[in-house]
Amino acid sequence: MTYCVGLKLEAGLVMLSDTRTNAGVDNISRFSKMFTWEVPGERAICLTCGGNLSVTQAVTTAIDTAIRRAEEGEAIETVLNADSLYRVAEIVGNHMRDVQSTFRGAISEQGATEGASILVAGQRRGGRSRLFMVYSAGNFIEATDDTPYLQIGEHKYGKPILDRVITPQTRLSKALKAVYVSMDSTLRSNLSVGMPLDLAVIRTGEYRLAVRRRIETDDEEFGRISQLWSEALQGAFQSLPDISLAKTD
Repeated sequence: MTYCVGLKLEAGLVMLSDTRTNAGVDNISRFSKMFTWEVPGERAICLTCGGNLSVTQAVTTAIDTAIRRAEEGEAIETVLNADSLYRVAEIVGNHMRDVQSTFRGAISEQGATEGASILVAGQRRGGRSRLFMVYSAGNFIEATDDTPYLQIGEHKYGKPILDRVITPQTRLSKALKAVYVSMDSTLRSNLSVGMPLDLAVIRTGEYRLAVRRRIETDDEEFGRISQLWSEALQGAFQSLPDISLAKTD
């Protein structure tokens, strides 16, 4: 499994993903599930992927292939020349649908699942920041002010903190704390999600990746947030009143 989370805020976009894949308890590997493209000053795009690894890798390969063909002079639409982020999501969805159409039957015959999801985030000059979730069929939904975040994979452990603290007006510094806590909660509760992590931040109006980095197991910042959050939870629990065992009417 996996856990990927994306936030769409007035201040920008925040994306965080793990790198663990597994096909059983004795077959665990690391693969980056985050992919980024940018034309600094014009657009920045970030994808995070979950589900069948062969499917999502085929989708990102198709995106890269189209970009290369366009750079070689072929008149082809890509995520780097599409006229809106909505159209970028459509292009990703089309690639997803093509890959699923090609491999779904063979994958199913082997008893595996072909299910996959992709978060698509970005901003282009002249447009607003947008965040989409693309499903296996190629259709997608968009994050809104009512729900300014989207998750794929093992989302249930990291959802409560997002529900409590994330609004469209949340500052990026606070948003980073929230996604760190969200991921830390998932790491502690599900062995199918694991370090290292990939982080990307796209500030509104900058049209570039302000942050794109790998968070390793010894990362001091992430470790400090994890430690302080654990201590805060233990303190809050201890401060709750004890429950009486006496029988009451």
